[in-house]
Amino acid sequence: MPSRRTQLTVWGVGLAIYLLAVFHRSSLAVAGLEASERFGISAAQLSTFVMLQLLVYAAMQVPVGLMVDRWGSRSVLLTGTALIVVSQAGFALADTYALAVLARIGVGVGDAMTFVCVLRMLSSWFAPRRIPLMTQLTGTLGQSGAIVAAVPMTWALGTVGWTGAYLIAAGASLVVGVVAFLVLSDTPEVRRLRGAPISLTAVRISLTASWAQPGTRLGFWIHFTTQFSSTTMSLLWGYPFLVRGEGRTPAEAGLLLSLIIVAVMASGPLMGWFIGNHPWHRSTLAISVVWGLALTWGAVLLWPGSAPLWLLLLLMVVVGIGGPASMIGFDLGRTSNPSERLASATGLINQGGFVASLVLVVAIGIVLDAFTPGTSTAYSPEAFRWAMSTQYVLWGLGLLQLWRWRRSTRAQIRALGGGPGHVPGTA
Repeated sequence: MPSRRTQLTVWGVGLAIYLLAVFHRSSLAVAGLEASERFGISAAQLSTFVMLQLLVYAAMQVPVGLMVDRWGSRSVLLTGTALIVVSQAGFALADTYALAVLARIGVGVGDAMTFVCVLRMLSSWFAPRRIPLMTQLTGTLGQSGAIVAAVPMTWALGTVGWTGAYLIAAGASLVVGVVAFLVLSDTPEVRRLRGAPISLTAVRISLTASWAQPGTRLGFWIHFTTQFSSTTMSLLWGYPFLVRGEGRTPAEAGLLLSLIIVAVMASGPLMGWFIGNHPWHRSTLAISVVWGLALTWGAVLLWPGSAPLWLLLLLMVVVGIGGPASMIGFDLGRTSNPSERLASATGLINQGGFVASLVLVVAIGIVLDAFTPGTSTAYSPEAFRWAMSTQYVLWGLGLLQLWRWRRSTRAQIRALGGGPGHVPGTA
């Protein structure tokens, strides 16, 4: 086992790449209104930016998992970083809607190549008992990239303008990418790990075997149900909702969105400790978070007029907790699949939250346009109330599937000799 210093160096560089990927993914969160004016687009067209980015991200998860199995996490991670740099620079310089959409698609592809690679590195560089905590720390600290897409990004857009702000962002990833090229290795023993060539038959067998595991499916639905509210608020609709829907100032909206990340960073390590010590209750924790989300959103949306500040603060905290809760899905995938299928299983699970987020981003845009006359972007509080209510359709579907696959997963664990005292694969 490598020294603790070497482990933390590799993890730190991988974390920095993921953090910047989250920043690029979230960089439209406070620039939505500017993008509408820059490109002269409606809410539905604005949603297309994030919709295509999420669609590409979700669609790339399984191919990325297979690429990692074949060419190693280091090579795939560096390729994704390079693509983000080029695409974000293109977004900075785009002067038409079509070019901007193309650039965001590139950001989505590059973003898709980060998290799965970092998780695979964790499984190679750390002892199994430390992986749940390191996974939570990676996801939690990585989400702080969204803070850079809130208050500082708001400042950058107002100070150096659209082009300057996004070029600076691209340059940051370029610098970290060079450091990663010099520092990262796939495993402590091998700098560039290469797997056997993968045939279509082998791909089909691997994916089928991973998806056949009840734990993989439970992980997928946990990721699906817990993540989309946080992702949608952070990526696009949180800022307009708080400003136009709740009557908050831009500064207040930026600070409220930053609180999501504070909640992520505070709750992530606690969840990592909990699932590492109580693996039998992983799904119970996820279901509790879903009910917390549904009840808190209900209080905000049903409040007469604008919700009070204390309730919005509570909403941001609960929404933030949903991010670390989605990481529970990856731990279920890890304990349900052999190491040779870990990347593909992780890719399958990672699709869940982003598929749900994609559906929600589009649904909100459609509902806002339906309640807003003409091509105006002056969305009313009532329009936002109906638009944000579309989350309940996804929560209802997700809770039904969680109940179904939780029963199947627990039955399989018991059949393998596990139970509340011990879950196979968690030693």
